[in-house]
Order: sequence, then C-alpha cells, then structure tokens
Amino acid sequence: MKSALITWGGWEGHEPEKGAALFAPYLQEQGYKVEVTTTLDVYLNEAKMSTFDLVVPIWTMSTITPEQEKGLLTAVKNGTGIAGWHGCMADSFRNNPEYQFMVGGQWVAHPGNIIDYEVHITQHDDPITVGLQDFRMHSEQYYMHVDPMNEVLATTTFNGDYAPWIAGSVMPVVWKKQWGIGRVFYSSLGHVRQDFEVPETLTIMKRGMLWASR
Repeated sequence: MKSALITWGGWEGHEPEKGAALFAPYLQEQGYKVEVTTTLDVYLNEAKMSTFDLVVPIWTMSTITPEQEKGLLTAVKNGTGIAGWHGCMADSFRNNPEYQFMVGGQWVAHPGNIIDYEVHITQHDDPITVGLQDFRMHSEQYYMHVDPMNEVLATTTFNGDYAPWIAGSVMPVVWKKQWGIGRVFYSSLGHVRQDFEVPETLTIMKRGMLWASR
C-alpha cells in the first residue's frame, strides 16, 4: 500500500484545511494510507519521512525551521514524491530559497487579483494533461519566478491590463521536475477550494499527485 502525508497550515485565506479535506479522501480512494497533520515537525523524523511515497504540502505564507526544511528536502531528494498547488506550495516559505529551488518556482504577483484568464495546455500527450483542452479560470493569475529546468505542461499569457509592462508574457502554470530522485509536481491553480470545481483544475491536481508518487 502506498502512503501519503498531508501537512496543512498557514494563512487561512488559501483555505488549507479545505484543501486537505478535498484530497485526503481522494488519495484514500486510490488505495493510499493517508496521514494528515497540522505540524511541520513531522519533517524532523527522517525514518518516518522515508516511508512516504508522497507529500502534499498545503502550507501557505508561513515559516519553516532549517531542521524542518532539511527533513523535507532530504526526503524528496531520496525519492519521496511531492505535489502541491498555488500559494500552498509556491508561496509557503518566502525566506527559504532552497525550498523554492526544489519547488521550481515562487509566487511574486497576481496582477488584478481575481480575474478571468485562460490556461493553455502545452503538452497533450503527458499523462497529467492527456485529453484536456485549454480552459478558463476566474481566480488569481499567478506571475512567478520559475526554474528554466521545469517541464511545463500548461501556461497562461498575461494581457497587460493590470501591469502593461508584462503584456504578452507567457507564464508556466503546471509543471513537473526532479529533485534528486524525487518527483516534484506543481500547479498554480487553486487559490481557494472553489477553484477545484473547474474540472480541468481538479483533474490536473489528482493526476499530478499520482505521477509524483510513481
């Protein structure tokens, strides 16, 4: 049986508890043994972390100790998969560049806040995005600093309405990568629980979790 760890906490505006409540049952339905916790101290237990096939960090706009960070990064580097979304993974710890290095990106802006925008599928033969077409979102359109080594699966293009100097900028939305021998999956979609009512957004996240845990 595969095992998954969900950690949730931080700023309530990103609804981390609701995210945990959404995806824990899904993973259980897929045959995973799921542990849900509201402390990052679980990362300190190297032996325990090595037993997880997947970590889903739903932790946003907060802090992490050097020891906690080391525990998480070591687990992923040694083969534990990690998969997450929006600010719950890519705006978790602003003072931790090595964590951001692992994620493959860091949020820096969402011009216009909640707006209408389009997500473009760029890889139609990948198991995470196969069968999906471009779709619309009404949410935060994330502008990010990203790793050029990411394998990008979907993008969005900024029209410049709220920041004219970025008009035409093509920004990764969904990507996967390696960290050591661990698989890393990220989607910038999912500002709040309601965003996962968009079928493509939910499908991408579910498939990304399964991919990350091999």
